[in-house]
Amino acid sequence: MPAAGPSSTTGFDPAALKSALDGVHRAGMPGVYAEVRDGDRVWRGASGVADVRTGEPVTPDMLQRVGSITKTFTAAAILQEVEKGRIRLDAPIGDHLPWLVPGERGEKITVRMLLNHTSGLAEYLPYAFPSLAKLPSLPDISPESLDDNRLRSFSPAELIEMGLTAPAVGEPGSSPGVYSNTNYLILGLLLEQVTGTTAEQCITQNVIDRAGLRHTTFPDGPRLEGPHPRMYEAMYGLIDPPRDYSVYDMSWVGPGAALVSTPEDLNRFYGMLFGGEIVNSSSLAQMRRTVPVRTQDGQRTIEYGLGLQKVEIPGCGTFWGHEGTAWGAVTMSLASADGKRQLSVALNLARWNEPDSSGRPQRHPIDDALSAFTRQALYEG
Repeated sequence: MPAAGPSSTTGFDPAALKSALDGVHRAGMPGVYAEVRDGDRVWRGASGVADVRTGEPVTPDMLQRVGSITKTFTAAAILQEVEKGRIRLDAPIGDHLPWLVPGERGEKITVRMLLNHTSGLAEYLPYAFPSLAKLPSLPDISPESLDDNRLRSFSPAELIEMGLTAPAVGEPGSSPGVYSNTNYLILGLLLEQVTGTTAEQCITQNVIDRAGLRHTTFPDGPRLEGPHPRMYEAMYGLIDPPRDYSVYDMSWVGPGAALVSTPEDLNRFYGMLFGGEIVNSSSLAQMRRTVPVRTQDGQRTIEYGLGLQKVEIPGCGTFWGHEGTAWGAVTMSLASADGKRQLSVALNLARWNEPDSSGRPQRHPIDDALSAFTRQALYEG
């Protein structure tokens, strides 16, 4: 729970953190909860509601679908196998999975390219969710696929085939890369191939259990087991009022984005990762070798390593981690290079930005409030 008073050397101010978190709720977020760490000092806070119908308050220890933060866990499991000599980062994926990625493509695409999204493989989501195929052209999409797929069970091979048969988004190794979940589903099958267990079992045993994470799991079914908020999806104003998608079969993302966790567990994980307790220093250096990667909506270019994002926050410095979304849930986890200053924050409304007359999502007061909270949490002045 809230730690001791503010530090004059770090700017760690619990009252200011709570005020800034309340600002995110006041700006329109139903519920938001977070944990901030500065060495051995910890602050946890929450603001708003877990359920807009009942008014149940959100609490800092609630579970969250953390979306693509899962990719850091998957990448760490791959690097562990690299350390054991079972995988080579610059080996063609066709050496391991010739039946999955055959021919010239399998010869050119390396494990590293899958990890840092420079494979040129297309995203499968527009084919698994066809009503969203024309994102970010908002006038031409509908949320129909979200409901169609709520309880649908996809196989990784089915989804990968969608990505492999779609037109390539670039040549293998080209820059900038293009973010694609297809890459991480292939990596999941690679883990299965070299370890003899499922990707989820491998990641659980070698990463989650190794880090001592008590509330981080791959979901077994569409429902979350344990206290969690409702997860409201607005789809850029197309779903009004936002719809609850907290019950959802996450086989559509698997080892790319299916994990459930808490802010406390995420901070523990990244702290241990950057402290050299999950992979060795050589592997961590490889994870931090970034390339420019375009986001799925084409609106941003991010600096991306092997399952890690590098984020520059004006006035605060350089941070590492990942952001993630699921239907109705947004999560962000960032840490300083040494893992001592950390923020993990969870929100229970996704895609809140409504479009302008041209159909482009516009900045919302939530964005400004979230930026203010992030700066407050990570500022070390």
